[in-house]
Parts: sequence; C-alpha cells; structure tokens
Amino acid sequence: MTDLVTGTLADGVATITLNRPEGHNAMSWGLVDAFSTVAQRLAGDPGTRVFLLRAEGKNFCVGGDIRAFADEADPSDFLRRLAGRLHEGLKFLFDHPAPLVVAAQGASAGAGLSLVAGGDVVLAGRSSNFSMAYTGIGLTADGGATWLLPRVIGLRRTQELAYLGRRLNAEEAADYGLVTRIVDDAALADEAQAVAAKIAAGPTAAYGGVKRLLAASYGADFAAHLDAEAEAIATAMASADAAEGLAAFLGRRPPVFAGR
Repeated sequence: MTDLVTGTLADGVATITLNRPEGHNAMSWGLVDAFSTVAQRLAGDPGTRVFLLRAEGKNFCVGGDIRAFADEADPSDFLRRLAGRLHEGLKFLFDHPAPLVVAAQGASAGAGLSLVAGGDVVLAGRSSNFSMAYTGIGLTADGGATWLLPRVIGLRRTQELAYLGRRLNAEEAADYGLVTRIVDDAALADEAQAVAAKIAAGPTAAYGGVKRLLAASYGADFAAHLDAEAEAIATAMASADAAEGLAAFLGRRPPVFAGR
C-alpha cells in the first residue's frame, strides 16, 4: 500500500509529502495520522534544519475528507479525534527551530489552507487558489487557522474568507500576504527545493530564535519583548554558528553554518 504521507531527510531538508493525489490529499484519518507520525519523526531527527511540505497531484490539500465524515457513526467524535491528531503533528513543526517551507499547487482549502498559513516561506503555483471552506458545510476552522490567519493576513480579511467563503487566486493570496511569492506551476517543485536548501545551509538555532520571537510578539508588551530579544541575541552569540558567522565576516568569506 502506498504511504499516504512520506518523510525523507537529505542534506538538512526534511521533506514531508502528502501522497494521496487521487483524493486531492483530503485529510482522511489515515493521512492525518501518517502526517503527524512523519512530523514527529523528522522533528526528532537532529539532522533536520528545514521542513519542506509539499504534495503530489493536482491539488495541495482540499481539506477534510467529507465522505469519511459522513460514514462515521459519530461524526462529531471523529472530527474531534481527527483535529486533535492533526494538531499534534502541527505542534511538532511549530515548536521546532527549523523554518517551514510550503509549496502549494492547485487548491488549498480548509485544513489545507491552515497548512499554508503555518508556513514560514510559502511558494504558490500560478494557478493555485485558497479558501477556508469550513463554514460552507457548517463547520468551524481547525489546523490553527483562526490563530494563524489573523496574524498573517489580518482580522478583516480572515473574516471575509470565513463568512463570505471567498476563494483567493494566487495573485490575491500574494497581495494578502498569505503566500510569500508566486512561481510558475512547472517550476514550483524545483524552486521550493532550492529555497529549502538555502535555509538548510543557514544558522538553524538563530532561525529558531527568530521563529519564537515572532510567535510571541502578539502576546507580549513592548518592554517585555525587548527583554526577550536581548536574551535571544545573547544566546545566539554563544552559538557555534555565530562564531562562524563573525569569523567569516571578518575573513571576507561566505560562512559555513553547522546549524548549532
């Protein structure tokens, strides 16, 4: 049986691939469970320096597998368990110092949109589109959407997506700040790999410090956040990568970071 989600690690790039193309990578229990298992495994590998989340097939992820919901004896309990398992995997990615690169083609809807919103760098195929979709079938959002989207695109735009069911094309998603930039469909995979490789060669611990500071910025007052920045930069200064960065700068050569 084909793995619904695959995970590989090469040269610091931990690649997570949604691999249910015939089902448009809809989130069945099997896919969600495999996603969280792969995320945990790769997050626990000391060689991981960047995550690359991609998908096989025409669409990145169309959200939950609605047909599977309808087949359950207790759909409410099933969705509670499904969302909980998905969130376990997302926490491993969020808590890890390595940035998350997302390559999104075709449709990203529902939890698929949540995966996009959680990326640190998001590349979108030129023909891609993005929608919340949940309220169209009478559901609320999961996957961190109501926490991530107001931070990424703003409250008013999030409300529009949620209440009016608006679908964004790639240009609109870039204008909203949902995606980092648009890439020609045929170049998406190669460009995402190149971006991930560049990040994997960087100072992973410092990236993790920036990632934590950004996540905490909305919940801290300015003075407290300044203190957190001072502590973070002092911690970074004690790292091997900072020593290499300074030596490279003074020696007028490119740095070779080890990720620690």
